[in-house]
Amino acid sequence: MRNLLLEDWDAEEIAEMVDEMDSDDAADLVAELPDEMAEDVLLDLEDELKVRTLLSYEEDTAGGLMGFEYVAVPHFWSIAEVTGEVRKKAEDVEQVYVVYVLDDNKKLCGFLSLEKIILSPAFISVQDVMEDEVVSVTVDTDQEEVARIFERYDLLALPVVDKNGYLLGRITIDDILDVIREEAEEDMQRMSGISAEEDTDDSVLKISRGRLPWLMVGLSGAMVSAFVIEGFTAILEKEIVLAMFIGVIGSTAGNVGIQSSAIAVQGLAKGDIWQSDLLSRIGKEISVALVNAFGLVLMICVVLLAAKGFGIGNKLLAVDMVKLLMTVSISLSTSILLAATIGSAMPILLDKFGIDPAIATGPFVTTSNDILGVLFYFMIARWIYHL
Repeated sequence: MRNLLLEDWDAEEIAEMVDEMDSDDAADLVAELPDEMAEDVLLDLEDELKVRTLLSYEEDTAGGLMGFEYVAVPHFWSIAEVTGEVRKKAEDVEQVYVVYVLDDNKKLCGFLSLEKIILSPAFISVQDVMEDEVVSVTVDTDQEEVARIFERYDLLALPVVDKNGYLLGRITIDDILDVIREEAEEDMQRMSGISAEEDTDDSVLKISRGRLPWLMVGLSGAMVSAFVIEGFTAILEKEIVLAMFIGVIGSTAGNVGIQSSAIAVQGLAKGDIWQSDLLSRIGKEISVALVNAFGLVLMICVVLLAAKGFGIGNKLLAVDMVKLLMTVSISLSTSILLAATIGSAMPILLDKFGIDPAIATGPFVTTSNDILGVLFYFMIARWIYHL
């Protein structure tokens, strides 16, 4: 939409507008322009060097998110001098959440909250009242980690430093809200089986390229499941009633896998799950799966017995109900436990190898659990029915 508005503007007009923006927003706008137009706009900017510096950082890092609008003072200043500096910078820095403090080498060494500035006597030195435990990130910190730090420490702004501790800029809460929204949208797309970021104004071919790979994965899994069923046709010919529960076993296993993997992905995104939690997390999911399996098995038993008791379904009237209940109950319980294990472990293992864990909740987990659920169902049926 922004590009559509700028189509009729020349570089000079765009540059005039960009000069009125904060440095981080200016860099974002220029980055969206065609290369030739972006270069022309940069040449017309008053703060060309600042915008070029921000554009040099990767878009999904702290350097790509930060802006140069902040207030910083030496540690030996008085509160009165700090107040004057805040007033002086008020026009350039829209939201002064904190004032950063620099040591003799001009490295970040602390900060002052606005509350501290207001309540402290004007003559007192900054170093006597500043907070020296300051949380910061380097320019190459990933934006997801930056979002976790904001959430963990309830921050409104976060300073960005270089590897030597020199203050370079700050990231504000409004920038992180955009990151959280973008990451959530990306995870939702991956969980839904879309392999590329999709916008409403994308072409049909681009949308298709993003969706088709995962649809092929799902189709491949369904075909494997069909071949598994084909391998047990002899059992179905003798006990056709077993065909009634193929979908029940497969879909239930898939749903359990999605639930477990979704919780694991959410925990990883919030930073609540670490690699050391792998066994305990899986153990907890298995415990939940056992409770759920008991409830679902009980429900199936009641439904089957009621169906036979009321004469619903000719096939049910003629089957050995004990064998059918045993087959369905054991198969469903096994499938649920297996799906919970795969669903909770897979995102954590993918994250360990640097792969986006959100893909685990898509067709991958669903399809694998469908296949394994059907396979175990017929293996257990063959054992119980002695076929």
